[in-house]
Amino acid sequence: MTEQALQPVGRSGVGSKLQEHHLRRQAMVYVRQSHPQQVVAHVESTARQYALVERAVAYGWLPERVIVIDEDQGQSGQSIVTRLGFQRLLAEVS
Repeated sequence: MTEQALQPVGRSGVGSKLQEHHLRRQAMVYVRQSHPQQVVAHVESTARQYALVERAVAYGWLPERVIVIDEDQGQSGQSIVTRLGFQRLLAEVS
């Protein structure tokens, strides 16, 4: 892969801005729904969030470079104290 921009994937064109130095970083997928009932009733939303892994791979990330953080399923967004996955995400990106 060269330093030149990658070709767009789909209609979004985001892939056209990705370069090799971006792909050397990890891609993070944070999966969460804020209420336990949403997790049960809206399984398609969870599936779409997990599908972001395949989207990252389609953009050029190696599958082992895509990190999924999903331990906050069914946790309210009112506070980050109980959302250990969000704390992990913040630590990874900072």
